[in-house]
Amino acid sequence: MGTAPGVSVGLGSIAWLAVVGGHFGSTVPPHEESLNEAMHRYARGEHGAFAILYGGLEQKLRAFLTRLTGAPSAADDLLQETFMRMHRARGSFDPGAAVVPWAYAIARNAWLDYVRSAKVRGDGARKKKSDDGFSAEAPTGPDADSEQVAIARETAALVESVLAGLAPAQREAFVLLRYEGMSVDDAAAVLGSTPTAVKLRAFRAYEALRAALGQSRASSSKASQNPHRGGTDGR
Repeated sequence: MGTAPGVSVGLGSIAWLAVVGGHFGSTVPPHEESLNEAMHRYARGEHGAFAILYGGLEQKLRAFLTRLTGAPSAADDLLQETFMRMHRARGSFDPGAAVVPWAYAIARNAWLDYVRSAKVRGDGARKKKSDDGFSAEAPTGPDADSEQVAIARETAALVESVLAGLAPAQREAFVLLRYEGMSVDDAAAVLGSTPTAVKLRAFRAYEALRAALGQSRASSSKASQNPHRGGTDGR
């Protein structure tokens, strides 16, 4: 699936490309076939195959959960919960299924339980963003300058704020398609939804981001056109 229609914000900035540029979906990495085989072996009782599963899924699931929670410490706890649930459910794994969408679905359910529990306790489901939350990597190298770095950081902070305010269903769809590079069909399987619904949720997330980034650009442009200048006496 290509980028959803109508989501181009026209910023033309390195920050936008770093944070939300690119297309939905991706080809399946070759190593996923070996992960599927490892899961099949693990489901049959070969406990040694767990090391292969953990090695292939740990970084993916940790990043996914960090983006959903905005809190690395919570993501670490949910990661362990996810693997525990995978262990308990290994006997029900369909031999013809793909392990990556299955594992993401389990991670998502662990996150939903975390959100429900946080609501019962009266806590915020998302904590303060840390460096490995939604932040974009600042430009580096000879072409980078302080202005580009500032733009990238400001845009990343804005994206974090917008995504935190989205309905969970929209945030999930956006994260799976944009950050995790899933196909629409795989994302639908993870979310227990239809491809059409996933596309719509992700489109709405992009629309919210486009609107926020457009407002930010307009505000910056207005400020640059009307800079505050004090008089000779410093006022």
